[in-house]
Amino acid sequence: MTEPAGGPADRVAGRGRDDSGEVLARVVREHAGRLAAGLISLLGDFSAAEDLVQDAIETALRRWPVEGIPDRPDAWLFTVARRRGLDVLRRESNYRAKLAQLRWPEPAQTDDRLRLIFTCCHPALAPAAQIALTLRVVCGLSTQQIAAAFVVPEATVAQRITRAKKKITEAGIPYRVPAADELPTRLQAVLAVIYLLFNEGYLSSTAERAQARDLVDDAEWLAALLAGLMPGEPEVVGLLALIRLHRARGPARFDAHEELVLLADQDRSLWDRTAIDEAGALLVRTARAHRRPGPYQLQAAIAACHAEAASFEATDWAQILVLYDMLLHLAPSPVTRLHRAIALGYTQGPEAALAELDDLQEVLARYPLLHATRAELLRGLGRAEQARACDERALALTANPAQQRLLRQRLAWT
Repeated sequence: MTEPAGGPADRVAGRGRDDSGEVLARVVREHAGRLAAGLISLLGDFSAAEDLVQDAIETALRRWPVEGIPDRPDAWLFTVARRRGLDVLRRESNYRAKLAQLRWPEPAQTDDRLRLIFTCCHPALAPAAQIALTLRVVCGLSTQQIAAAFVVPEATVAQRITRAKKKITEAGIPYRVPAADELPTRLQAVLAVIYLLFNEGYLSSTAERAQARDLVDDAEWLAALLAGLMPGEPEVVGLLALIRLHRARGPARFDAHEELVLLADQDRSLWDRTAIDEAGALLVRTARAHRRPGPYQLQAAIAACHAEAASFEATDWAQILVLYDMLLHLAPSPVTRLHRAIALGYTQGPEAALAELDDLQEVLARYPLLHATRAELLRGLGRAEQARACDERALALTANPAQQRLLRQRLAWT
């Protein structure tokens, strides 16, 4: 991504040593993908490029707290990666020649990061491995964050990434920008990467922060870029509309103390009505032009139902339930069933919703929203002790600080 004025280099110049961990984390998030893209495109070796990036990061972790933060931390990381590559690959004349070609900083092509995502989503890899690998290397998410996105153990994600790297090496899969006719076969994985990147930014799965606005910005930027690259793909437009509809509620999602405000309690006068109207119109135009509803379009339509309601009480839950039924038909998943159960609770009552959730307790046993939702439903039925147990389970499972504070408040009230 092209770095705008006021980017990381401008923000950290002259800052002290105590800030090194925070700055390094931000630089990694914003520049690891670009650095990996440059190395992969010239080396043609995914594993070697990733190793160089990780070596540079580890070196920074050791040296920045002692030496202070460099004026250009992005360029510093690149220089260390290049030098390390020359050391490691000294006997490989072809690699050495390629590494010698690298220069920094160079104006990044605006689609470099998107191209690398398409490159990593190689059809020879299993879909889950494509997405995990791309989120880890290109987007800079941790194994913990990716595991939370997939609702699977961290060890499972680590194995997927390791196997993907091994297959790349053994099969000699070329890391190149795919031809135009290859893009559609990789589209679903690319959409999933952007969607999961947005989700992690919208409500973080880690303890460091409640939300990550930089990841949300990245996701919207990539979705808009993808819409420009593939304007005839309705699901691309659906994902872009979905992100913009959720972002329009951003100012009301947290209060002045960074406490999470649930949808029912949000001040709707703070919502960006212009953005909501524009995203809704974009979604309607796409639906009329293509008449090919897909999962992202349906999720955007659900978000539009919430965003366009004048109040929480005016929410069209019957329409939302129909949309979830369509979504389950096209893309069944336990998480979608959970959200459908919430809508069912508003149309048919808490007993009906609880019956649906009972079937999900095993598959979503480590998903905090399942337990928090059960707690709300049980509390509404007057089953306070059972509700408290569910809230305690949700609290034990979530690392997000805002969610933790909200759950502690609920437990203090019961």
